[in-house]
Amino acid sequence: MVYLKETEKSVSCVRLDGVSDFDVGKIFDCGQCFRFDTVESSSHEVEFSGVAYGRLISVAQDGQTVYIYNSTQEDFENIWRRFLGLDEDYGAIAEDILSRSDNPALGRAVGYGRGIRILRQEPWETICSFIISQNNNIPRIKKIIGALAQKCGEPIAVPEGMRTHLSESTVPYAFPTPDSLCALGIDGLFELKTGFRAKYIYDAASRAAMGNIDYSYLENSDDTAECVRELCAIKGVGPKVASCALLFGFGRYDAFPVDVWIKKVIQKYFSADGGDFSPAVLGPYAGIAQQFLFYYERYLA
Repeated sequence: MVYLKETEKSVSCVRLDGVSDFDVGKIFDCGQCFRFDTVESSSHEVEFSGVAYGRLISVAQDGQTVYIYNSTQEDFENIWRRFLGLDEDYGAIAEDILSRSDNPALGRAVGYGRGIRILRQEPWETICSFIISQNNNIPRIKKIIGALAQKCGEPIAVPEGMRTHLSESTVPYAFPTPDSLCALGIDGLFELKTGFRAKYIYDAASRAAMGNIDYSYLENSDDTAECVRELCAIKGVGPKVASCALLFGFGRYDAFPVDVWIKKVIQKYFSADGGDFSPAVLGPYAGIAQQFLFYYERYLA
């Protein structure tokens, strides 16, 4: 894989050639991220635009060539390589997952989901976003997050040449800081249609603003189960939300979120073996296996 810095209509663009095990459509449509949407008028086979780390980008793909618009070479090396999971060998990861079980459903799911990569999202945004996701659907989650960003996030300039690379749904505002959400208060958060989640968002933002969420510990601890317990100290956060935050925001690939889809997967494909299913049998990439299984069950099974 190589990168080339190009310009198109005054928008900087990084082009990556020969990228395997990477599918932009699957990555941004597997439920792990809520701020990227399809660019309807794209000249590429597939393109998604959105905001991450306070920056506006679009990620497009033609075959094994990937384009990152509104990115410099430096931004790619410092932010987007890691964000997009391009610092991981997903061919080797798939092999490791398949070596853990001969369950045919797992094999089918890995094959069907090939191209999914776990995004490395900003930790605070991930925690807050998955609090919002509780008992919610993806369109409504996106709408709430967009409203929060417009209300108290920093606006992001849109270069003229970038307009052809934007989805109509893209909200060019940075994700709100914990301090800005605290300033809204529970009532202000409720007014933005967050519902019962308003008090949970406020509690999380208050803890983050006071430095009471130890991001370094959550990333570097050897004990994922303990990290789940740490996040569950936040009001309204349970094991599923905590596991999502750890998987998608902290690179803890063994974190295994269990929602209604995964409960169905476990019952349908793994209960016949007898006994209780343990994600640990899928090894250090159990969370990535979970995404393959989720995507397979949602779209194909």
